[in-house]
Amino acid sequence: MERLIPFSITDLAKVTNHRSGEVKFGEKMITFPKGENYIDFLKNSEAKYVILGIPEDVGIRANFGRPGAASAWKSAISSIANIQHNRFCKGSQIIVLGTIDVSEEMEQAKDLDFHKTADRKLLSELVHKIDKEVVHIISCIIKCDKIPIIIGGGHNNAYGNIKGAALGLGKPINAINFDAHSDFRILEGRHSGNGFSYAYEDGFLKKYFIFGLHENYTSKNVLDILKKIEDRVCFNTYDEIKVRQQKNFQQELNTALDFIKNDAYGIEIDLDSLPNIASSAMTMSGFSVEELRQFVYFFGKHKNASYMHICEGAPELGEEKNNHLIGKLIGYLVTDFIKSRRELV
Repeated sequence: MERLIPFSITDLAKVTNHRSGEVKFGEKMITFPKGENYIDFLKNSEAKYVILGIPEDVGIRANFGRPGAASAWKSAISSIANIQHNRFCKGSQIIVLGTIDVSEEMEQAKDLDFHKTADRKLLSELVHKIDKEVVHIISCIIKCDKIPIIIGGGHNNAYGNIKGAALGLGKPINAINFDAHSDFRILEGRHSGNGFSYAYEDGFLKKYFIFGLHENYTSKNVLDILKKIEDRVCFNTYDEIKVRQQKNFQQELNTALDFIKNDAYGIEIDLDSLPNIASSAMTMSGFSVEELRQFVYFFGKHKNASYMHICEGAPELGEEKNNHLIGKLIGYLVTDFIKSRRELV
């Protein structure tokens, strides 16, 4: 874990607002003691969940998206640290691992222009470098019998999550993706729009369900690809569930679970599927926050749920006075996931 920047107990104290008569997550979450071996510590800790931040937006830039997702980690950890530690959810169940050091890739990407073929190639190469780091750390966490909760970055990191989990478990995994987009685009060099197609092509993704695809923003080419492999990749659309009401939200949760539940699976969440959430590809129409929270709880409570990834939120792209709200939303999703698994831990 050479590229890991550990989150220290001092870092945690700085983002925790202490108040008399209250106990916050920041006072109970676990950090690594200085000088401790990461693997040994993970193996020996009773805490089940490991929070990892990926503060980058290189993959989004490589996909011609708006940068800003690098800011999600800072907002999220501040909000998570100030959740109340109580009988409903306990901070002591969580190890805050830290962040992957992507400063070098972010610096190299900042002046690259997507419209230039040579720059686009360089962006893809930077994403590939980040992939390697994500794969290594996720596989280590999984091998220690912990469940990673990954926060931040673009959906390019789905590739590293899937491959890392597959290597950690020694077999391909499935994935469920709450997203307006398929992120199953052609293999044209790595970016945030093809994390799942690369994972599928490389043999790490066995079955894949896309929940709530937006019909207006899914190309004919992608739909044709998905049609050819519908036994392995399945989807429903937001439009048929919420607009035309041809399908029922709760029934679709069950349909999706039946498709992926027989093997270990990852839960992927793209915040650009929610209306008016500052993200790389904001939408005006989408599922509600409550529906997303129900989705997380529903898929989190199954024994085969192996990780959760929350990405594409970009607080710096929103109004300054509301920047903290994306972190607060991520905090809700993290605790919903942990609460869903109370009977499994």
